[in-house]
Amino acid sequence: MDTENPSAPPRAQSAADRNPTRSRHHTGGIVHENTRHTTRFTVIGNHLTQHPELSLLAIGLGCHIQSLPAGAPADIKSLAARFKEGTTRIAAALRELEAHGYLRRERVRTATGRIITRTTSCNQPGHRREAANTDCPAPPPRPAASDRAPQRRPRKALPAVPQPTQAAATALHQRATDLLGTLRRLDSRLLLSAADTAHLVPGVIAWLEREVTPTAVRHALTADLPDDPLRRPAALLAHRLTAHLPPPPPYRAPVGPPPVRHPLRTCEGCERAFRAPETETHCRDCRTARP
Repeated sequence: MDTENPSAPPRAQSAADRNPTRSRHHTGGIVHENTRHTTRFTVIGNHLTQHPELSLLAIGLGCHIQSLPAGAPADIKSLAARFKEGTTRIAAALRELEAHGYLRRERVRTATGRIITRTTSCNQPGHRREAANTDCPAPPPRPAASDRAPQRRPRKALPAVPQPTQAAATALHQRATDLLGTLRRLDSRLLLSAADTAHLVPGVIAWLEREVTPTAVRHALTADLPDDPLRRPAALLAHRLTAHLPPPPPYRAPVGPPPVRHPLRTCEGCERAFRAPETETHCRDCRTARP
């Protein structure tokens, strides 16, 4: 009788026993046909693409978010507009990525006081605080008030101009607008914007209301201009409209309505022509002679 060798395995182990993930029924497996990328590619770790706990939607969404450029929107509404899975499934996938460290969502306040949600994508969870290997650095600190870019100062308001009566403002508005539009023909520096023209129109109407001709108004605004460049021509014109405003015209008594002129009629008594209302049939002499 042969002696049993205790060191020999009881039976040969198959490849399927050594690799539980390999199917007992060989189907050929995947064959990779790879071409080296030189542009438009993203390096993504297998720990994400082959994550044992993440759902397929979470893995695909994580790969998509890591491929986005900095500043691209990654909120639920933007992703739902890009993919057809819907807001509910996308929100669940984002929560999976956040739970496993591939995503961070923080509510921050902007410089204008608005509250926004900042989304941070981490391609290697757990490396946030390692300065040498981190691929997901903490957001940069907000610059101090002294380092911020200076804000643009608001434009200084134009000087006030005389205000006309309501009737004159309605009747002379177009004439005043046309007058201001022709000033640039006399001096190219007097090219006015629409806002400056609207501000100066009431002052020009106040001059026209005082029976000043458009030629005289134009001369008062353009005569003796300085030779230096005009930084704010509208402010100079507003000053002249106020400082050189002429007095109102002399008072004139209102003229009454003209007398009524009746048509000629023929007197029924003497057949003489006379003027009188239609109710009168006789002239003044006949009316006096009648008993």
